[in-house]
Amino acid sequence: MAILEVICLQKTYHTEAEDLTVLRELNLNLEQGTAAVICGESGSGKSTLLNLVGGLDRPTSGRILFQGQDIGAGGEEELARYRSRCLGFIFQFHYLLKDFTALENVMMPALIADLPRQKARVRAEELLERVGLSSRRNHYPVELSGGERQRVAVSRALMNDPLLILADEPTGNLDEANARQVKEILFRLVSDYGKSMILVSHDLELASCGDRHYVLEHGRLAP
Repeated sequence: MAILEVICLQKTYHTEAEDLTVLRELNLNLEQGTAAVICGESGSGKSTLLNLVGGLDRPTSGRILFQGQDIGAGGEEELARYRSRCLGFIFQFHYLLKDFTALENVMMPALIADLPRQKARVRAEELLERVGLSSRRNHYPVELSGGERQRVAVSRALMNDPLLILADEPTGNLDEANARQVKEILFRLVSDYGKSMILVSHDLELASCGDRHYVLEHGRLAP
C-alpha cells in the first residue's frame, strides 16, 4: 500500500533572466513502512523535492498524494496540519532551540500540538533513551557534540509519531564516526517504529541502507 505517490511533478523557478526547471515529470511511489534513499549531486533538486513533499513549497504542476489525498488541494491551514500531524523533518543542521534543554527541544512539537506536558515528557525521555542520550537530557545544545545534537533532532522528528520522515542530508555536517552512528540510529528507529522515510543525500554509501534507492538527475528519478 502506497503512503505517498508523486505524479508527474514539475517545479520551475521563474527569474528575470530565465525559467529554471529543477524537477520535470518526476514520479515516486513510496510504500508504507519503507525507506527510500535519493542520491544526487548538489543542485540536482533533492531539497526541492523534499520541500514539495513536505508542503513547504508548491509544485508548478503535478500532484502529491499522501494516503490518497492530494496535499495541494487545500489551503495553508490544511498544509500546516499535514506537516504537524503526518511528517517529521530532519535537516542537515539540527535547528535546536539554544535556550532549551535536549529534553525540552524533543518535547516541543508535542507541546505545540497541545499534548499534556507529562505525556510529552514521558515520550521525549523514551526517545532520548533510544538514541543513548538519557544522561544528556538536561544539557543545552551548546553543551552537546554535533552528533549528539543531531540525535536529539532525530528524536524530535519522531516526537509526534509521524507517518513519514523527511530527512535532508541528516549526516552532512558530521564527521565519519558520528555520521555512521546517526545513520544507524535513524534507520533503526524508522524500522522499529514502523515509519516510512525519504532520505536525500549526496553520499552514495547511504544508498545501501534504504529499501529503495534512486538517483535524481536531469530532474527525474532513476532506480
